[in-house]
Amino acid sequence: MLEPRPVAKAARLALAVLASGWSVLPIALVVLASFKPPRDIFAIPPTLIFTPTLENYVRLWELWPGFFDNMRNSLIITAGATAVTVAFASSAGYVYARYASRLLTISAFFMIVVRMLPPIIVTLPLFPLINWLRLNDTHIVLVLLYSTFFVSLATWIMRAFIEQIPRELEEAAFVDGANLGQILVRVILPLVANGLVAASIFVLVFAWNEYIFALVFTTRSARTTPLVISEILSTVEGVDWGILFAAATVQLAPILAFVIAVQRYVIAGLTASAVKG
Repeated sequence: MLEPRPVAKAARLALAVLASGWSVLPIALVVLASFKPPRDIFAIPPTLIFTPTLENYVRLWELWPGFFDNMRNSLIITAGATAVTVAFASSAGYVYARYASRLLTISAFFMIVVRMLPPIIVTLPLFPLINWLRLNDTHIVLVLLYSTFFVSLATWIMRAFIEQIPRELEEAAFVDGANLGQILVRVILPLVANGLVAASIFVLVFAWNEYIFALVFTTRSARTTPLVISEILSTVEGVDWGILFAAATVQLAPILAFVIAVQRYVIAGLTASAVKG
């Protein structure tokens, strides 16, 4: 196989650097601004060399103490939505990978249609039902909504990974006396761990940053951090950009740390073309 030409390799490298810069630069600017004194955040010319300060974080703690309580809500809701979604998506992915019927085809089409609907379209009709069930302002309502909204994508991810597993492994487990549940938990899921991580990341990022459902269905007890950030952005006194950038950095840190920690599993999963024994 011919080696790529130096010009082609350089062009690919340049495109990769540009794409990375396009994604990383705005985040880096927000994080750096959160450590600047308020007077230097929008200084002209920009101050590239400055003495870092935690003033913005201290004022965030003092002026918006509810932000950190709401972050706990975000953590509970995100963890719950991820667990529920991955559990149902793993089971559904197995069914779609191993069985075929007209009913399954119709259900797959239905899941795709639901996934394509904008959240605001389903929010308004659901509000009277959720209010009647007395689920407003609870963690469970957001867990269920986020899981429902993302289970279709997670199911197709798991289906793709499970299809790569040889059926002979399941047949051998059946011969040894294992039932379907044991095969799924002890044979299938350990072999599709990369798929589980990949599906989890999609749900984590969506649930951690989701705004519309949280705005409509929560008021106080189950409020999440995106709602507090929106309040910081729309105060009557004007936007305190130092506090806003500090809040955005705190909001970003947990999910960014998780994605960095598991990125090798995601890369391995997305590039895997077969299951090796």
